[in-house]
Amino acid sequence: MWYDLAAVGAAACWAWGGILGAGPSRHFGPFTFTRLRLSLMTLLLGGISLAIGGWHSMQWANVLPALLSGLTGIFLGDTLYFSAMNRLGPRRSGLLFATHSVFSVLLGLLFLQEKLSLPAFVGSVMVFGGVLLAVAFGRGKQQGKAWEQPAHLKAGVLLGLAAALCQALGTFFAKPAIAGGLEPVTASAIRMGVACAVHYLLLYGGLPLAKSRGAFIPRILAQTALNGVVALGLGMTLIMLALQHANVATVGMLSALSPVLILPMLWWVNRQPPPLVAWLGALVSCAGTALIVLR
Repeated sequence: MWYDLAAVGAAACWAWGGILGAGPSRHFGPFTFTRLRLSLMTLLLGGISLAIGGWHSMQWANVLPALLSGLTGIFLGDTLYFSAMNRLGPRRSGLLFATHSVFSVLLGLLFLQEKLSLPAFVGSVMVFGGVLLAVAFGRGKQQGKAWEQPAHLKAGVLLGLAAALCQALGTFFAKPAIAGGLEPVTASAIRMGVACAVHYLLLYGGLPLAKSRGAFIPRILAQTALNGVVALGLGMTLIMLALQHANVATVGMLSALSPVLILPMLWWVNRQPPPLVAWLGALVSCAGTALIVLR
């Protein structure tokens, strides 16, 4: 049960991270924003792994899938997600990102021969359906005006779906790395390190998109750092812990709760509660989570 709760905890971290990252992502642009927080977390998690001896768990057989996981789930997934958020806002991008659970289930069933019990399957359907309800109807009349004005809607939708697929691939590749004995904090450090390295290659290679859009203001840098600690440091490490015992399909479904968990956070930020239908969706998702966790 604890590893299922770790996946739910990761969803909570990503939800909070989405709130913390909305402003800095628009200020710096998705490439610079992602590069800054990856730089911090690579150093932090790398240092923790070195201190606890996690590097001794590294073998080529488990490092290779961890590298692939970092490239797909973090470099591509995170960058595409915040690109979508800049166009659609946290709520709509969260709805699209929630589809990563479906991709995760399909990848696990097709390529890892995973199976879901009947309660877990019913719970997964409830989680996904509840997420759709919660996010689709999660906007009040005056809620989130600045975030709810979509720019380049079609491009944002495509970027959000691409981010969801990359996140699912990141989880898919992480499973054999963890199953191969790679320590979870070390796995997170490797995933972030390779993604960070690619970002710096793009920056020094002269890619215009990799350059910062805004000045390096201390307050915005602090928000970026906090987002990195919460969403990348804690959230991604919780996912690695969950994958030690849970399958890709279950972890994908439970981590898709972030669009539901973001509702009370947006309520607190915007000072207006989501409508009743959104809470109904959240209740359905929580009931589905209970089925999965207590199966």
